[in-house]
Amino acid sequence: MTFLPSKLNFRTGNILLFFILLSVISGCIPQRETVYLQNQAEDRNYKNPYSDLTTITERYVLRPNDLLYIQVNTSNPKLSEFFNPNRSGGSSNQQSQSLYTYLVDDSMNIDFPFVGTINFEGCTLQQAREKMENVLIPFVSDAHVKMRLASDSFVILGEVGSPGRIQMGKEQITIYEAIALAGDVRTFGKRKEIKIVRPDGDGYKTFFVDITDDNIVGSDEYYVYPNDLIYVRPMRAKSFGIGETFSFGIISSVLALYLTIEAISR
Repeated sequence: MTFLPSKLNFRTGNILLFFILLSVISGCIPQRETVYLQNQAEDRNYKNPYSDLTTITERYVLRPNDLLYIQVNTSNPKLSEFFNPNRSGGSSNQQSQSLYTYLVDDSMNIDFPFVGTINFEGCTLQQAREKMENVLIPFVSDAHVKMRLASDSFVILGEVGSPGRIQMGKEQITIYEAIALAGDVRTFGKRKEIKIVRPDGDGYKTFFVDITDDNIVGSDEYYVYPNDLIYVRPMRAKSFGIGETFSFGIISSVLALYLTIEAISR
């Protein structure tokens, strides 16, 4: 009976030591999991999962429900005003932009004043601009069309600094630009398996990218497009309750508490 407290203390110490070691192991993240753009060629078993970029030109193809900001400029002020109503009015920039915004319907058409229906099936923005200028030739020979996406945003969720819907500012950006706009990946974000869900025709396609792999640069998967959904999953370490505020100071405090209790119980 006299040895029971010692046995209990020994068992308690082992249990505490086990949890401390588990916390240390779980909290340590290898450098290869966090460093971007690593050269994977040194790994003999590595196989490049990324497809080659087919072109270096604009890649985004217009889709249903895209909003297009369109302005028609000509050398004739009256014609310019005709195609751009309230151009010289006193409306705010936001109100003015809404007047020039056109929705791409499910048939890939827009309804443009006076001209009528224009179809943009399979067109990039540049191709859509050129097509619209050709459509306008019978009405005005020197038309210059200014066109951009008014719905140029993507959604990013998970282990990033600022999750949410983010404006791109242009038709396509790289995955690294998207992550930078979201405040970078958090400490326990899974950089090797970032999920991207992209509208594709009548449905969606899903793929994964590894931003620690430098082979992603120059591939089809390198770019983020409007309406993409990006999800950065947490590492397994976070499931143990270890967050970014985790430090070895916590372990030291727990160990000090245990030693104090051990000394008092003797």
